Amino acid sequence: MLDGIAMDALDKALQIADLRQQVYANNIANVNTPGYKTEHVTFSNVLNQSSQLMQQKYIPIFSDTANLNVSSFLQSNPVITTSNTSIENNGNNVSLDSQMAKMAANAIRYNALVQDMQMRFQRLQTAINGG
Repeated sequence: MLDGIAMDALDKALQIADLRQQVYANNIANVNTPGYKTEHVTFSNVLNQSSQLMQQKYIPIFSDTANLNVSSFLQSNPVITTSNTSIENNGNNVSLDSQMAKMAANAIRYNALVQDMQMRFQRLQTAINGG
């Protein structure tokens, strides 16, 4: 039961990391497009709750707070927003350095989530095979 909740949360976090990677790639591709505004994936408050939950060794399934955090995370959807500032004379506000750094950090986060999921599958396989 606990692994099912954790796997659902990991799956959702992977989907969000994938969306972020797409948004960063789109921003980078439009670095020279006049009038283009940087897009952002807004989801951090719920994602931070899930990260704290995933760091716990045991998820308290009978706690109203834990169940609320997990269910709000699983039922929430990320939102793509844009910035209205301008950096360039052409109205573009994409900072290539910033987007590249965010993309690299997101890739590291994605890989960590994949490793977590792989370890959970390995533990499940060990339990099924009897040790």
